[in-house]
Amino acid sequence: MSASHIPVYRGSGTGLVRSAVHAPDIHGESGLEGTELLPTPAKGPVDEAAIDAMAKALFATPKGSAWVVATGALTNVAQCFRKYEGLAEHIKGVSIMGGAVGNGFTDAVLGRVDDRERIGNWSIWAEFNILIDPEAAVFILEHEILKTKAVLIPLDVTHQVLATNDVQDTLRNGKEGKAKSTLRTMLVELLTFFAATYDRVFGISDGPPLHDPLAVAVILDGIAGAEIPFYDFKDHIKRERFEVKVVTEGSHDDAQKGSDTGRTIVKLLPKGEEGIKIPRGLDIKRFWEVLEDCLSRADAVNKANGIV
Repeated sequence: MSASHIPVYRGSGTGLVRSAVHAPDIHGESGLEGTELLPTPAKGPVDEAAIDAMAKALFATPKGSAWVVATGALTNVAQCFRKYEGLAEHIKGVSIMGGAVGNGFTDAVLGRVDDRERIGNWSIWAEFNILIDPEAAVFILEHEILKTKAVLIPLDVTHQVLATNDVQDTLRNGKEGKAKSTLRTMLVELLTFFAATYDRVFGISDGPPLHDPLAVAVILDGIAGAEIPFYDFKDHIKRERFEVKVVTEGSHDDAQKGSDTGRTIVKLLPKGEEGIKIPRGLDIKRFWEVLEDCLSRADAVNKANGIV
């Protein structure tokens, strides 16, 4: 917290060809409703285009080492790779939280609205991050280079990782029950707000799913002490790869009326063919252990900086 040495850049205010869409019903008007503990920013956004700053930071890393993690609309990511053509070859990969497969891809409950089962979370068919800029999603997921380096974390995976009451209690107080801090309290307050909206809107009452952290967790492979096994196969197929198409026909309003605008249509590729990796599951217990370790280390840094 209060890490003013980390610059923040202002991204695009609209999609590639569409107007902006927000989700106050889920995360509140600010996008981070539910807590009063967020510190007031000491600095404003840096006066530099976000996509230029992204490219500069990525090109500064050794070739084949850096990951891009996208946890919102893919607008800025698409603009960056479109402007800097050599960047796709330079990075190691891109991890995307977005999309929904359905049709029994996993056994996760995706939710019900008006007593009707659904695949998406913003419309019956589409997940929010993909739906709000489907054209940007098409650019990334059908890019000749990026589609062989991409990992997609859809709702079918994130809905397996629910922050139940027991999980929230551990996050709030630590494994020994004595680690309560401002950071932990803030995190649980945000989850509590999210839990209430997920219960009210989608009928999922066991706890809110953790979407975005999984897009980070899946790229921890090779980092000692932080690896989390993800299972990207079914039955006896030990390495699945997929083609992902995104429906761009129709408007955001059409999607709310039942069209499949923004839907991710997934096709399993023949064995050995390169494509997008979509895990079907993960070691959930290990995920929570790694997250708790991250909170403990963050608490130590905050304490050293006078934040308790």
